[in-house]
Amino acid sequence: MKLAKLILAGSLLIGIASSASAQQTLTGTVTMIDRMSGTIAIQQTQSGTVGSSGGGAVERQFKASDDLLENVHAGDRVTVSIGESGGKKTITKIESR
Repeated sequence: MKLAKLILAGSLLIGIASSASAQQTLTGTVTMIDRMSGTIAIQQTQSGTVGSSGGGAVERQFKASDDLLENVHAGDRVTVSIGESGGKKTITKIESR
């Protein structure tokens, strides 16, 4: 019985650690805000040296709450923390730079 409790406790800790590491941080420029649908498009800042990769900067869309969208405007350079909610990438924190 003690062994089963120990195994269960260990598996819970692993699950918590993996969900905590699911947060992702990226930096970029806000290209579009759609307050009606609660989405924001961010063009990611390219890392590395110029010409080191074949493609340009990537633009991605994310869900965000209304209170987060109120604080930013198109053209703002931002750093965002992204998590997953309901199978969709969602911004959990946004900071203007």
